[in-house]
Amino acid sequence: MKHIVLAGGGTAGHVNPLLSVADAITSLDDGAQVTAIGTEVGLEHQLVPQAGFQLDTIEKVPFPRRINAGLFRFPGAWRREERRVRDILRNRHADVVVGFGGYASAPVYTVAHRMGIPIVIHEQNARAGMANKLGARWASYVGTAFEGTGLCVPKSGSVERVGLPLRKTIADLCGRRAEDPTGTKVASARRLGVDPSRPLVVVTGGSLGALSLNKAVSEACVDLLGVAQVIHLTGRGKAGQVCQRVKQLAGDDSLNDLDPNHAGQGDYHVAEYLERIDLAFAAADLVICRAGAGSVCELAAIGLPAVYVPLPIGNGEQRFNAEPVVNAGGGLMVADSDFTPDWVRARVPGLLTDSSALQGMGARAYSYGIRDAADTMARAVLALA
Repeated sequence: MKHIVLAGGGTAGHVNPLLSVADAITSLDDGAQVTAIGTEVGLEHQLVPQAGFQLDTIEKVPFPRRINAGLFRFPGAWRREERRVRDILRNRHADVVVGFGGYASAPVYTVAHRMGIPIVIHEQNARAGMANKLGARWASYVGTAFEGTGLCVPKSGSVERVGLPLRKTIADLCGRRAEDPTGTKVASARRLGVDPSRPLVVVTGGSLGALSLNKAVSEACVDLLGVAQVIHLTGRGKAGQVCQRVKQLAGDDSLNDLDPNHAGQGDYHVAEYLERIDLAFAAADLVICRAGAGSVCELAAIGLPAVYVPLPIGNGEQRFNAEPVVNAGGGLMVADSDFTPDWVRARVPGLLTDSSALQGMGARAYSYGIRDAADTMARAVLALA
């Protein structure tokens, strides 16, 4: 029996690829035993057991980035977690370790290297994080979502752009669209209560929302509603502000819930969050969103044109995620400071009414996207095991 230990977590961006690869491994080899290492404070603590995989937990030990009390506590905490990881890998009889970045991955990489266990890494961002930079020094195989991540592997290892291991709902959507694009769009639009014959733009800033996206799009609502329908996912606690602005500018009857029973009452559909985001993507003609690695890779895999507005923090890392698909002609990118109501009015309505431009942009996004990353990663892992 092959024993595979996956490590990573913290955010959905780390956990979702981990679970996709775990599913692919067990699908390709139903005799393989797959477990995971994570922390008790990350999303993996809930999502991994829910997906049917056993989770061993360690403490979160952040790398110190400045001189403070944490710097002096770090060595002892690091050694303690290394001992815990060593016990886990021995108890699990690990044949291969697969890391996805995040706090849980770094000590797993160092211990696996000392124990002589092969290391496989997946890097989802265009610029690799500290944990994967550490682990890549010993990795036998590194799969990346983008080119040029800056990861260096030994001469005996290899780096390959494999894409992002997709969530099951998104992978299923890719398959349905390939088989029946029109039928998939119509069925999903009807489930959401939108008109499948009219253009649809989906706006999302993630689970917490994005104030700049919410403000710019809602204040341009009159121009957008003149040519299309809108599904606006505002983020937690932000729907009221958007609804108030749309009512002021376009009237009370312009608003609608994401509910088929309310279809026809308004074309500006507002919700804080949509569990079945795949339905919105299936019905959409254009998406306006941030440029997180998951968003960029999923939209490209589906073949959806998008307006990417990178999060304006740090060194603007999200810009690097969107650049390749934008350079391939699969989307537009605009700086957060430039994404204003006037920009939306000037660019988005015209794009929504140009079906040939949207189709061409979608086709180029699809050509850049990759849909079989989970299987590619799983085969590399099983080959080493």
